[in-house]
Amino acid sequence: MKTWTNSLQVFYTASMACIIFVVSYVFLAEIGVIFQFETGEEIGEVSGWCERVSGGIFREPVNTLSNISFMISGLIMLRILSNEKLSANSFFGINKISCLYALVVIYLGPGSWLMHGTHTPWGGWADNQSMIMYIIFPWLYNLKEMGRWSEQRFLSTYFLIVILYSLARWFLGGRLGIGLDLFGLSIALWVISETLYKFWSPTFRWLSGFVGFAVASIFGIFPNEILTNPHEYWWVILFWIPSIFAGNAPSSSRVHTPWFFAGMLIFLAAFIVWLQGYPDQYLCRPDSWIQPHAIWHVMTALSTWCFFKFFRTEARVNEDALR
Repeated sequence: MKTWTNSLQVFYTASMACIIFVVSYVFLAEIGVIFQFETGEEIGEVSGWCERVSGGIFREPVNTLSNISFMISGLIMLRILSNEKLSANSFFGINKISCLYALVVIYLGPGSWLMHGTHTPWGGWADNQSMIMYIIFPWLYNLKEMGRWSEQRFLSTYFLIVILYSLARWFLGGRLGIGLDLFGLSIALWVISETLYKFWSPTFRWLSGFVGFAVASIFGIFPNEILTNPHEYWWVILFWIPSIFAGNAPSSSRVHTPWFFAGMLIFLAAFIVWLQGYPDQYLCRPDSWIQPHAIWHVMTALSTWCFFKFFRTEARVNEDALR
């Protein structure tokens, strides 16, 4: 009963935090404090994400409120985890890793909310930070498994990256002054590390970095462009980060169908929708309650749920099979 009660407290605390965030935002917006450092488009103009800028408490009402989908997704995860006992799978029951994933999904909501709601530089920083906090989790988790990291090493590495990145992003700007898009790179690192997780071998370990070029091509950055502009795309050398730390075959296996592929397909479809969420795009309707960028929020929230389900398929394999 004690374990059950403690588990539920995590869910209730997170739920209360979401409510407090919404209430606090509304209060601070009503008195105008939250817009003190606003530098976005003028009220009545079309924002950079297509929706017309409102003079109300949300500068982009639809794009702001759609972020509730992330909070709902993460809270559902916590509620499910609260009902379970701990197991060898880190995504069953309330533990540091499962809670971190769910809480990061929840934070995607407030982070993006602050950007679309306030049009302030700090709101944009919070949005970007929340995205980074989510996207570095999967590939670091894969490195934990293949590198035989302890839970403490995984968490320390995760928060060190978050802290250093957050400070660099605040003081140096979007690409940290060195042309590095950590979010885009992390998508590639996730696919690379997941492929290595599935097909690990001593040889493929060092070839896995080339998978990153295929990922880059999906997002419109082709190998010939990379090779002819090495000063701009220097960061492709980081595609080999997984190979450096993935010194062992994973001690568990995962079932990629349907949840991993569903999550990736939803994310790619959401990315296509995201591309339409700009002014002058065919689907851009500034005064509509159906906004492409809001759809992107809902779809990516759904993808986080799919990946949660995917990680829950992880099962330990026979140690003899790893030798």
